Amino acid sequence: MTTTKNLPIISIAESELAVQQQISQVTYDTRNLYVNAATANSTRQAYQTDIAHFEAWGGVLPASPSVVIAYLQYFAVKLNPRTLSRRLVALKHWHVYQGFVDPTQSPLVKKVIQGIHRLHGTPKNKAQALTLDQLILIHNSLKDQDSLHALRDNALFQIGFFGAFRVSELLAIHIEDLKITPEGLRIVIPRSKTDPSGQGQFCAIPSGDETICPIRTLNIWLEKSHIQQGAVFRFISRWQRIGQTAISTLTVNRILKKYAEQLNFPNPALFSSHSLRRGLATAASQQGASLKAIMRQGRWKEVRTVLGYIDEANAFQDNAAQILLQKNISHNG
Repeated sequence: MTTTKNLPIISIAESELAVQQQISQVTYDTRNLYVNAATANSTRQAYQTDIAHFEAWGGVLPASPSVVIAYLQYFAVKLNPRTLSRRLVALKHWHVYQGFVDPTQSPLVKKVIQGIHRLHGTPKNKAQALTLDQLILIHNSLKDQDSLHALRDNALFQIGFFGAFRVSELLAIHIEDLKITPEGLRIVIPRSKTDPSGQGQFCAIPSGDETICPIRTLNIWLEKSHIQQGAVFRFISRWQRIGQTAISTLTVNRILKKYAEQLNFPNPALFSSHSLRRGLATAASQQGASLKAIMRQGRWKEVRTVLGYIDEANAFQDNAAQILLQKNISHNG
């Protein structure tokens, strides 16, 4: 016979309260998890930096439209208007998700930022597109070097270029994402800027020839580095010790600029990780690749973005002024 005389007596009200507390805690923790996951870490960190800048200036949260306007006016000639617009987005998100009235929606705030853009706007600095010839020059300067840095950098640039990777995608590549097929290399991209929900994308890189072959270059790096799992493009110490984590975007930018300077490329300071992605789009267009093929290789969603790269690279091809000048030269000749 079972007895319950030593069991504590818990009232229905107490039981319900305990359950409600558990639900409340789970709901709070889960909500924060999903809210944070809705925004990329890099974006969230940028917003936090922007909010910290506003508070360091003297702004108090929640803010009023007049304080936001004073902030914009103070930095109108000190910061790029695009930076100020991003700061407004950060302020907007802070107020909306904290449940306060959004001061950036004030018509006067909108007018002020529009005026700042009109008076102080400057062209955006664009990464210099790496050409195929320049990539081959880098390859030729690195292929006979035995250092791990040279082997890694050579593979990094070629995979980044021919895969038209965003730097975040490139540095997130793991051994487990690689698959050799009869046609070439297939790289799974678990998550990207245009696929934040992780539906999955892939990139196909065909084999090359004796001049340049990204698959052969990648295999040499993997063989020499003995990497069997995890990140492909890793940090290497000055003592040639390979780390466990991928290199940073800043490292990619730095080493590409370094090779651009060593090989006397025009405007070496304008090269960055984005030069690889832009380079594929412009080089492929110049060789006659269709817009559809270029967009598929780079997983672009916006036609306007790709056309911007192509039009800038082909500014002197099918040029209306050039046609007139050539006709005039022929006529006078």
